[in-house]
Amino acid sequence: MSNQDKDPDQSPLTLREMLQSVLAAALGVQSGKNRSRDFSRGKPSHFILLGVLFTALFVIVLLVTVKLILHLATR
Repeated sequence: MSNQDKDPDQSPLTLREMLQSVLAAALGVQSGKNRSRDFSRGKPSHFILLGVLFTALFVIVLLVTVKLILHLATR
């Protein structure tokens, strides 16, 4: 069976779709359609891993931003 023969509603989520879902969930703006798509086609482990990575990256960006601001403020 080729990729064109597969039902698009049952194919696994792409990395881009998963990243969009994680970002939408972080902002609290996930649509009902995408949420149900995620639950039917996505793997929980992928969302957990992306969520943890996103959270770590977010914390690192905040720390670097605060350190930069404090460094600039004490010049």
